[in-house]
Amino acid sequence: MLKRTHTCGQLRPDDIGKKIILSGWVHNWRDHGNIYFLDLRDRYGITQLVIDAEKTPDIHKQVQKIRCEWVVAVEGTVRKRGEENPKLPTGSIEILVEKIEVLNEAATPPFELADAGKISEELRLKYRYLDLRRPQMQSRLETRHRITKIARDYYNELGFWEIETPMLAKSTPEGARDFLVPCRLFKNTFYALPQSPQLFKQILMMSGTDKYFQIVRCFRDEDPRADRQAEFTQIDVEASFVDTNDIISIHEKLIAKFWKEILDIEIPLPIRRMGYKEAVDNYGIDRPDLRFDMKLKDVSDIAKNSTFKVFKTVIEKGGVVRGICCPSRLGGPGGSQILTRNYIEKDLTAFVADYGAKGIVWLKVSDEGGKLSCTGSVAKFFDAAQLEQIAKRFDAKNGDTLLFIADTLKNANKALAPLRCRLGKDVKLYGEGRFEFVWITDFPLFEWNEEENRCDSTHHPFTAPIEADLAKLDTDPLSITSQAYDIVVNGSEIGGGSIRIHRPEIQQKIFDLLKITRQQAQDRFGFFLRALDYGTPPHGGIALGLDRMIMILTGTDNIRDVIAFPKTQKGQCLMTEAPSSVDQKQLDELNLMLKPEK
Repeated sequence: MLKRTHTCGQLRPDDIGKKIILSGWVHNWRDHGNIYFLDLRDRYGITQLVIDAEKTPDIHKQVQKIRCEWVVAVEGTVRKRGEENPKLPTGSIEILVEKIEVLNEAATPPFELADAGKISEELRLKYRYLDLRRPQMQSRLETRHRITKIARDYYNELGFWEIETPMLAKSTPEGARDFLVPCRLFKNTFYALPQSPQLFKQILMMSGTDKYFQIVRCFRDEDPRADRQAEFTQIDVEASFVDTNDIISIHEKLIAKFWKEILDIEIPLPIRRMGYKEAVDNYGIDRPDLRFDMKLKDVSDIAKNSTFKVFKTVIEKGGVVRGICCPSRLGGPGGSQILTRNYIEKDLTAFVADYGAKGIVWLKVSDEGGKLSCTGSVAKFFDAAQLEQIAKRFDAKNGDTLLFIADTLKNANKALAPLRCRLGKDVKLYGEGRFEFVWITDFPLFEWNEEENRCDSTHHPFTAPIEADLAKLDTDPLSITSQAYDIVVNGSEIGGGSIRIHRPEIQQKIFDLLKITRQQAQDRFGFFLRALDYGTPPHGGIALGLDRMIMILTGTDNIRDVIAFPKTQKGQCLMTEAPSSVDQKQLDELNLMLKPEK
């Protein structure tokens, strides 16, 4: 077998005249009579091969049957390319082939690699091994490798140890469902695949490890979506004797390093911080996209004095009227004016309906000699002073459109936050390749669960409250601020963490507020609580979402594009056809019996 001396992306004009051997896949072929061209591809690039019938008639005859995706090796001489291809790094040279060896033939592919972006994702996932051959996919895998290498080197320099934690663990149901694994040796018992290494990394701090990290696979049995998978990878970190500022400082420097080395973009440090309340008040969500302004405003105080019955009824029931101000021209300056009544009442109304909103109320702003006024179907329910007051609250300009939703505060924010992001994109309020980072801090420790009539953890039950609020555990738990922090870029959360509870009595109070009984706590977390009793240092950490971060760095909006072998939105692997049924013998060994489907 011919053994390659160079890769298909390596040769340059300085190599002209050299005898070389290349191996790879046939990317394309062109028959020009006496001259036959093959483009040979490997993960490093593409090189053009030339077979001349006059110089090598046997080879010319041999290559007539070669087709795309055949694996071949060639020996030849590097020469200057007649017509250069500036799109290829190897576009100035070509190989005059003197010997060719077919290493393997290929069946006709179900799609052409060059057109893979135009075909269905289901077909690409079924033939993932072909899809991954595409240069774009190879580039994403390379970026993933580079990110993990940068992270490992960075943590090593800071004295962190990479330590593996178990994949077969105890089920500690909190939040998403666990994936359960039946145990053959202990009948009727189960392992769980970890949703995160949370308890193990805290136990490592109790064990004196001091600084831990791991690039770890995590599992959550929940419905996948475009930016989430049932199995995913995170960069998991924990350290002892640290506070919030330590964790934030370490990781904003790492994130800046990622963006510099992958995209050659400088991220100004320190990254700005924003309190949870400010984020929700201004943007309706705790992961705001700060590439554009368009803040949410509350006009309940004005709307309650109008004669518009819808607004008045919502406000009387304790709800709010909130809105955003949008420029009238979509597509940026000079764009077509499509923010029309039809566009609002059909497209945007249908959009917010997906988030539970019952409808949108809108007003158009006009500037009449320096005095702001509004027109629209509900303008007649407001007097001139009220309309001017509303326009001024949004700092609206002539031609702007005000969009309102009336509902509970939670529901209004739930609809307005994605509406704001959609309009920011449609109106082109930011350019491509722009990144705006923010740390969200000062989260509430608890959220109220109406159905269960109890507190729920905003993050998880091991998040520490700020020291100043410890006394409120007994008096006013819903007003407690946690020591949690999330890192957000362009409206996507790429990481989150907290300082942890290290005192047993505080942990017990948290469980009490969550209505986790002493017995339930022992059943779920007994091993952890025992460790907590034996001298636990103050500690905290963070988890960075590797898949989501690479998705953003590589410019795709689909997390499946950056995972080698992902699942569909239904959690299936189309290539291996998992999940699948198993033999009855396996079920018998596990002492399991399947119920018939209803």
